Amino acid sequence: MSVLINEKIDNLLKSTSRSFYPTLKYLPKKVRGQIGLLYLLARVADTIADSKHGETEELLRILRNYNDVAQGNSSTLPEFSELAEIQDNPNEAELLKNVKDVIDGLQVYDESDQERMLECLNIIVGGQILDLERFGTAKEGGSISALKNNQEMDDYTYRVAGCVGVFWTKMSLAHLISMPTEKQDDFFEKGIRFGKALQMINILRDIPEDLRFGRCYIPLEELAKHNLQPKDLLNPNNIDKFRPLYDEYLDLTNEHLDEAVEYIKMLPETQFRLKASCMLPVLIGQRTVSLLREGNILDSSDRIKVTRDEIKSYARKLPRALLIPGGVKRLLEKNKDGRNGP
Repeated sequence: MSVLINEKIDNLLKSTSRSFYPTLKYLPKKVRGQIGLLYLLARVADTIADSKHGETEELLRILRNYNDVAQGNSSTLPEFSELAEIQDNPNEAELLKNVKDVIDGLQVYDESDQERMLECLNIIVGGQILDLERFGTAKEGGSISALKNNQEMDDYTYRVAGCVGVFWTKMSLAHLISMPTEKQDDFFEKGIRFGKALQMINILRDIPEDLRFGRCYIPLEELAKHNLQPKDLLNPNNIDKFRPLYDEYLDLTNEHLDEAVEYIKMLPETQFRLKASCMLPVLIGQRTVSLLREGNILDSSDRIKVTRDEIKSYARKLPRALLIPGGVKRLLEKNKDGRNGP
């Protein structure tokens, strides 16, 4: 893949994203750099908010300060060196050491694209701020806080991922495709559902890790209906009791993924690369849901994820599926979680 902005930005992207970087390679050049840069801008915010050390108020200050600089409302970046040193992930530590370069990357693009990126970043940071205010610093061994209800869960998935679907759609309409005005509202709504699907997968896959650091994204109201509390999810033996509720959320995730498939169908056939870049996360998402159905998500010793070899296999299958009539439909249906299939 050709250099997006510069070699440093490319290396940061490649090192911090296991599943997104392969998607980025498929994107048309007209939008590849902007979408890659937004990913890094958002990853900075995510790394700050998910830091497992430091006081909540200090992390909130750094996060707000970072966003102010990115938005052009301040010129003084917070000091990231101490925060970088305490990161468990060396790639995220390196990202924090190079925040200025990431923000400076905005200047490569015109004002309209900068506005689109910063609008989305502002919503994401708002979600991260809400997360920190709600849960506090992700410290191991403390008490567990949880979302209250499904409305809070849906709002959270929009703030940190659904808004990315809006951004992706705006970039596509601005640079790659045209669409009748009367169809655009539906297109945007499906884009939001696309983003929510991917965030729901993150939530449902990362339950043990989140619980370990005091965060439960499974709402209290829904847990109570099954005579469960957040702390009960720490015990793998409670999977049978939790399974009906967990399956409900997997079903919701599949409904979001179905809308993502419809989103892809709305893209022109000539947009080969754009379709491919959308299909890869859907395929990975479908496979992840299938794995989550089969495993015991409460067992923290059994990490459930799609392997690199599986991702490479999807990447090999994609071009052929896009070239053969009906290939996309067959690939998606064959890959789809069986319980939600036709």
